[in-house]
Amino acid sequence: MTGRRMFRTAILGAGGFLGAWLTRELLASGHAVLAVTRPGGGEWRLAGLACARAAADLADTDALRWLLREFRPQSIVNMAWSGVANAHHDDPAQAGNVAMTVRLVALAAELRLSCFVGVGSQAEYGPQNRILRECDELRPTTHYGRAKADAGREAARLCADSGMRFAWLRVFSTYGAMDNGKWLIPMAISRLLHGKPVPLTGCEQRWSFLHASDAAAAFRAVVEHDEANGMFNLGHPEALSLKETLIRLRDFVNPHGILDFGRLPYGLNQVMLLQPDVHRLHRLGWQPKVELDAGLRETVRWFTDRPTPQGFPLAP
Repeated sequence: MTGRRMFRTAILGAGGFLGAWLTRELLASGHAVLAVTRPGGGEWRLAGLACARAAADLADTDALRWLLREFRPQSIVNMAWSGVANAHHDDPAQAGNVAMTVRLVALAAELRLSCFVGVGSQAEYGPQNRILRECDELRPTTHYGRAKADAGREAARLCADSGMRFAWLRVFSTYGAMDNGKWLIPMAISRLLHGKPVPLTGCEQRWSFLHASDAAAAFRAVVEHDEANGMFNLGHPEALSLKETLIRLRDFVNPHGILDFGRLPYGLNQVMLLQPDVHRLHRLGWQPKVELDAGLRETVRWFTDRPTPQGFPLAP
């Protein structure tokens, strides 16, 4: 692709963590955005943004069809998913997300959109404990991972049948401002801010952490590039030990805070290496720009300024 073309993009699940970051990224790049949120969910993350907005139940195909016809997007990025939290990863209801994805792809094809982008997960690979490539066999061990894998396969098939460009970004660990307080980094910040020990495993595992602004830039690259097709790993190509990352985080929040390493046992099928090969995204010109220390500092500042905002409850 030569130069940058401006797009009209509908983001479903725009009120979520990554959805809100992508909305900002596309707007800053001059794109027109329809930000679709769940009724009563996540609108605070979009405050002050100059984009079209709508609250909609994605199960209401007629209502969504009307919204899309009015906005006339070229692309849909579906960031909506029910049951993302770890507590729901083994819920058989995850299968409902596959049916939702199929409905959305069918609607995009009906409206003759040019591109459908979906959000996958590293959970599709299962605990393989090696650098992961898109061509690797998928071995999910949770209902969440299986549903993501099934949704990606079905979406790819339906897009191919309709001649619509398709991209599926398998997201590894992300972090940043506006994150949900139940994930590891916000939870640790919360406990450290309130003088509470952070209960942890031994944290010998090596995990890739990607700042949300870099994740949003990757989604934008996929939307903009006509040659972006198929599966893409999305994460930072480097993976430090989790212990090192958390020590850095603690020192930015409270150097005297207690990281209680070894308090928790490792889980069944514990992943000890979570690191993606991201060369497919590199070929689109994408590279992560935010260094870990700078990203952690920024994240700490945001949560420190908002001790009890939406999405950031005090950790028990």
